[in-house]
Amino acid sequence: MVPKTLLVVVGPTGIGKTALAIQLAKHFKTEILSADSRQFYKEMKIGTAVPNREELQSVPHHFIQHKSIHDTYNVGDFEREALALLNELYNHHDLMIMVGGSGMYIDAVLNGMDAFPVIPPSIRETLNRELKQKGLDPLQQELMEADPLYARKVDLQNPQRVLRALEVCRASGKPYSSFLGQKKITRPFKTVIVGIEAAREVVYQRINERVDAMMAAGLLEEATGLKEFESLNALQTVGYKELFKYLDGHYTLEEAVEEIKKNTRRFAKRQGTWFRRNTFILWVPYDLSFNLKLEQIEQELRKQP
Repeated sequence: MVPKTLLVVVGPTGIGKTALAIQLAKHFKTEILSADSRQFYKEMKIGTAVPNREELQSVPHHFIQHKSIHDTYNVGDFEREALALLNELYNHHDLMIMVGGSGMYIDAVLNGMDAFPVIPPSIRETLNRELKQKGLDPLQQELMEADPLYARKVDLQNPQRVLRALEVCRASGKPYSSFLGQKKITRPFKTVIVGIEAAREVVYQRINERVDAMMAAGLLEEATGLKEFESLNALQTVGYKELFKYLDGHYTLEEAVEEIKKNTRRFAKRQGTWFRRNTFILWVPYDLSFNLKLEQIEQELRKQP
């Protein structure tokens, strides 16, 4: 095996990434880094499907509920912290595992961050003011006109993503997408990406079942306790946004739950865009036994970089 390796486990939401990552970590006697940007925040446990206590205790995990929703934390912070931790852990392990569904965060660790223009504070303040006064709709329309390529693949219901793209467009006069994919960095470790795949109807069924399980576990109570902080970036997240609208009287509870399921399915589709862009992923069926998955993975690990 190459001296140092990062084994990355990806796949659509709810497909079993956590379970496979833990099995692999036990087999290789190593540790797990989470690259799920929703699981960073300690106040958001149920709605982000954080691994349960037994799972967290079975192997060492990193970047799980290590931040507060009140903290400022972004993909650049994660890149720096993850690389520093990997550098430290590679003193004890030849192979580390990273798992998650946030393609942007995985890309940052594997390939580095793209270089964006400096954003004047006045542009950021203006955009935030426009969002508060006029709502998201006109900003979505502006992004679709300024950068139709990025608008087609970004979550237009996520104010944070829309504002970030627009502030770059306004500051530079260029599409946000024109700054993407420019920076390529060679990391001091080999990367192997393993994807868990299933038919779309299986993915959707598992999403529906997971949302129902979250509601039964107390997601509404969790969201109610966070309602006063709903404007924070961390809470612009599927599972919370819809329940905040229920609490404001815009949805019935049944409608809110259906919206969570629908928006989670949309998120799974966007994950698929990232998967298709990374053509070197080793795909394994979700229902294949662990031993057969492991056989394929070890064969991939033995290949030369």
